[in-house]
Amino acid sequence: MKTPGLLLALFLLCASCSACRPDERLAPVGHGGSAPGHAGAEPDATEGGAGDDLFARLPEIAPTATGRRGAAATVDLRGTLAAIEILKRGGNAVDAAVAAAGVLGVTDPFSCGIGGGGFMLVYLAGEQQVAALDHRETAPSRLEARSFYENGAPIAFNELVTSGLSVGVPGTVRGWSEALRRHGTLGLGDVLKRAIQVAEAGFDVDATFLDQTRRNLARFQAITSSKALFLGPDGEPWPVGTIFKNPDLAGTYRLIAEGGEKAFYEGRVAEAIVAAVKSPPVEPGSALNVRAGVIELSDLQGYEARVRPALSTTYRDYTLYGLGLPSSGGIAVAEALNLLEAYDTATLTPVEVLHRTLGASRLAFADRGAFLGDPEFVDAPVQGLLSKDYADARRALIDLVEAPSAAAAPGDPYPFQSDPSPAPGRAPAARGGGAGPRDASDNETTHITVSDAAGNIVSYTCTIEFEGGNGIVVPGYGFLLNNELTDFNIPPDPSSPHPNAVEPGKRPRSSMSPTIVLKDGKPVLALGSPGGSTIITTVLQILVGQFDLGLPIDRALAAPRLSQRNSGDGATDAETAFLSAPEAEGLASLGHVLSDAGTMGGEIGAATALRFDGDGTVTAVAEPVRRHGGSAMVEQER
Repeated sequence: MKTPGLLLALFLLCASCSACRPDERLAPVGHGGSAPGHAGAEPDATEGGAGDDLFARLPEIAPTATGRRGAAATVDLRGTLAAIEILKRGGNAVDAAVAAAGVLGVTDPFSCGIGGGGFMLVYLAGEQQVAALDHRETAPSRLEARSFYENGAPIAFNELVTSGLSVGVPGTVRGWSEALRRHGTLGLGDVLKRAIQVAEAGFDVDATFLDQTRRNLARFQAITSSKALFLGPDGEPWPVGTIFKNPDLAGTYRLIAEGGEKAFYEGRVAEAIVAAVKSPPVEPGSALNVRAGVIELSDLQGYEARVRPALSTTYRDYTLYGLGLPSSGGIAVAEALNLLEAYDTATLTPVEVLHRTLGASRLAFADRGAFLGDPEFVDAPVQGLLSKDYADARRALIDLVEAPSAAAAPGDPYPFQSDPSPAPGRAPAARGGGAGPRDASDNETTHITVSDAAGNIVSYTCTIEFEGGNGIVVPGYGFLLNNELTDFNIPPDPSSPHPNAVEPGKRPRSSMSPTIVLKDGKPVLALGSPGGSTIITTVLQILVGQFDLGLPIDRALAAPRLSQRNSGDGATDAETAFLSAPEAEGLASLGHVLSDAGTMGGEIGAATALRFDGDGTVTAVAEPVRRHGGSAMVEQER
């Protein structure tokens, strides 16, 4: 995919404006800012004039678009525009995905950014292969299992999240660099130009940004650097319509653009990360107990992204590609689909299909909790879990007439391995594991889906974990740190073995599920979602909606969602919108207990997808309602 000489003589040249002064960081409309969406809020960052600049006057947000050549879908208009801008100027899908992620680090900082990590799945049209890039955060070298305990008990989850202890070594910048080096045509300096411009010029605070700030208010008020960036002089969130600027992040991006990944993992940025983790910048007199972490400069310098084989499985006439470990997403989705495959869904009602889907995800989550962890530390029985024969043996546990009222036990996939012998000292402990109480629902993280005119596709999920990460902005550098280490299982006793237990250098198990689907060797669908452990069930439900219920991709993505993750009482999380749907009554008649109490604002996920149509067009789809709607665009409208 490398194109020699395609190095932006005609690409995004830097805006002529200088860096914003500190007192210009936030300006209410009419007081030094610009009205939302007005051309003045988005200075030209291209060599050409406004006629060449997609940001010169922002278009209306549309959740669905169909056309030709490239396409992109994200949760935010500017993120999608950044991807389309790269495509129109000759970049490929990988270039565009990184550019979109850079902008989302500015406009959606509570979900993703350079303080976190992610998983990128790339379909390489020329090679007709799928590549997987793991830039998941890692546990620091000095972190021990006992680090998460005090007085003989685990530290409370809410306290652990907002601490230096929860911070994994960030992988995003190394991941971007590796993706561009292997599969892109541009460099970091090229793809970050728009993100730098958006951070300097600012953008209008919308309802989603305000909601996210409000939910983090107590934490941000207690952290000096977070308070300075995200709150006004009165210590309250900035209202809708305010122009939000982040010159510190623009400066950090500029350092990376000029110095590459080394500028992040060594030198003053790395030193600032270590300082923020080991000495959290807490407001004097704050009652919040923000514990120090143990990241060292050597952890940052030694961080490595991993190129891993893409996980593949089949479902009916389709071949699905996803991420393998340390993400559990691809494995859990594949296992659930294997369980569903034997049912003739064409003869079933939607309620019957959903009932079976909930049963399949319940069993998949039981196995996920028991067996899966970082493959460099755990010899997980992946082959057995993905075996069609294992699914046949397990399917009888799905009661077709009555919903369960308790959690399912994990199965025994080892006889379905080529070598059924478990790794000495590993498997017996792993097989005793449970799902874990920290597999919470969370609408944060973000998913980017991009394709280009050559047929390359990127399905990219990136995150800082919890909404707002660990709540700590790195002072002077404008980005939030992750709390990814709370994805480890933390049993009551630190000596209890578990495949997802804390170990130095280990990647915590993820649920991220970027997915690319082929039929007869040709791409038909790419998708993914945020949502913590509900990512798995969201991707599963969209696939079932497409392939079993025959829904168009926009309807499959927008349909009200359910999430069954092997809950202890058998209850299922449901979006508020689902509770009033006709299917809710049908599921209730089968004994399902549905509740929106475990959701965030009554919603589950915020997916994006691309559907590749038989006539050569592509349909890009984002959420029409969730998170106040996402953005989908095509390079060439039909």
